[in-house]
Amino acid sequence: MPTFKTPFQGYAVKFSPFYEHRLAVATAQNFGILGNGRIHVLDLQPSTPPSLSDLLAFNTADAVYDLTWSESNDNLLASAIADGSVKLWDTSLPPHQNPIRSLHEHSREVHSVDWNPTRRDSFITASWDDSIKLWSPDRPSSVRTFREHSYCVYSANWSPRHPDVFASASGDRTTRIWDVREPTSTQVIPAHDYEILSCDWNKYDPCVLATSSVDKSIRVWDVGPPRADPSLCLMGMGTR
Repeated sequence: MPTFKTPFQGYAVKFSPFYEHRLAVATAQNFGILGNGRIHVLDLQPSTPPSLSDLLAFNTADAVYDLTWSESNDNLLASAIADGSVKLWDTSLPPHQNPIRSLHEHSREVHSVDWNPTRRDSFITASWDDSIKLWSPDRPSSVRTFREHSYCVYSANWSPRHPDVFASASGDRTTRIWDVREPTSTQVIPAHDYEILSCDWNKYDPCVLATSSVDKSIRVWDVGPPRADPSLCLMGMGTR
């Protein structure tokens, strides 16, 4: 089992959508409470036994909480930084020429970043300032801001099937479903009794969403319209 030891604590790890052997790691000093951050780009070497090599690393002055690979450019990474910024990195350039862009619109820590896997021309960020922002990598400012949560937004994730739909998980104990074509969220789910830290879509059923919370529960939700055949639903609304 290949192992790579990072100097800081790991917060997120993502495989490249282009290279099966490449992955990026977001890390933070002192468990993300205070200190620097570092992004590692690793290659899985087909040696015997297999090993992980550090292809390059990018240092940041603040913790890196999350990162995502571009779905349209195999060298591009976006990262969520504790200083409220979103930084873009080009792995084809040396560290001293990075980041290639720093976007600073969030007023508090950025905790989540996710690239649109179907449209591939945009990404979203979720922040402790209670907002979610939609970005295009070619624009110097955000495309849109989504403000309905009343507490930190810990996670926002695109639907793997619908290019306009994403879900968000918040400390206000709700999960919301959004359609970027609509002026407000399309669904509000009072999902847990305490803060919700993450959510993720089922890759095979576009209406099924899972959430996890500090109340120690994981719940699976059917967020689609009522179905004529209940067997089409993997698990019912609110099933633990």
